[in-house]
Amino acid sequence: MSLRLHHSALCPSDIEASLRFYRDGLGMAVVMDQEFTGDWPTLFGARSRWLRSVFLGDPAAPDAGIVELVAFEGGAGAVSPVPPVPMIGFFLLSFMVDLPVVLARLAELDVEVESRIEVHGVEMVTVHDPDGVLVELIHSPG
Repeated sequence: MSLRLHHSALCPSDIEASLRFYRDGLGMAVVMDQEFTGDWPTLFGARSRWLRSVFLGDPAAPDAGIVELVAFEGGAGAVSPVPPVPMIGFFLLSFMVDLPVVLARLAELDVEVESRIEVHGVEMVTVHDPDGVLVELIHSPG
């Protein structure tokens, strides 16, 4: 049996703002944008049976992982506060990127770099998405 993570899902407060961040800023491509009706109240505890699902990834590398933006009709629960330190549970999304290219695009979107370090010659940066999700960017040229 082969086991691999298919996707991670986020419930943004503003799906268009999140699309600007992940698509326009990080450079991810929209690989699917569809609306679905299903028993989401049973499966997820959602407020309705309708959702919009946007898969973002790299069409040329489908095994590279997908970030899904989910918008439920009627919205999701309250926004979680951004923790000042790592906490048990969800921590961050991490991407291998051409850092100078991505940082230039994020600067055009007024996204500020939170921190920048170098470990064993590899530059790493953290930023927050529009809802405060911590995003780690690891330099991987080419």
